[in-house]
Amino acid sequence: MIRATVVRALVLTAAFAAALAPVTCLGEDSNQLPTKATKELPPELLSLFRQKKMPKYSPILVRIFKEEAELEVWKQDTTGHFQILKIFPICRWSGDLGPKLYEGDRQAPEGFYTITPELMNPNSDFYLAINTGFPNSFDKANNRDGSSLMIHGDCLSSGCYAMTDEQIGEIFRWRATHSAAGRHSKSRPIRSA
Repeated sequence: MIRATVVRALVLTAAFAAALAPVTCLGEDSNQLPTKATKELPPELLSLFRQKKMPKYSPILVRIFKEEAELEVWKQDTTGHFQILKIFPICRWSGDLGPKLYEGDRQAPEGFYTITPELMNPNSDFYLAINTGFPNSFDKANNRDGSSLMIHGDCLSSGCYAMTDEQIGEIFRWRATHSAAGRHSKSRPIRSA
């Protein structure tokens, strides 16, 4: 019981931090990117930004809850506070509650990660993909390893957080709404410990 409580208390946080400028943030000409990666944000979402007083280019925070299978998107408003913007159901994630320990354990990672533009893959075999950046320095110091751990489309997972293609398309395109202030992400195994 105590072990389950400890596992539930673990926090998975991925920091989407970097200058994620529109389209060319991937270091490519926008003509070379697939249409699915460059669609404009829908007018309804831009209207919601205005309603909640969220500048288009303010940072976001993404929280993933494994047990509830939800990915929340929060966005910074004009006061500097983050407000919830949207909740997406996660189609599939692999493993159990708790961190990824080694390559091949089929666990989705838990930890603090920085997502740079180079980790955004518009040409993924899984529609669109965002590499979580696993392993980070904490993982490495604790001899944890693994690679290619993503938030992606295609609703299939063997160590990733899989979304529907439509969902990852919207999440992926959020990069166009961020300036050098970056994006941040926080995920937990469960909503309450």
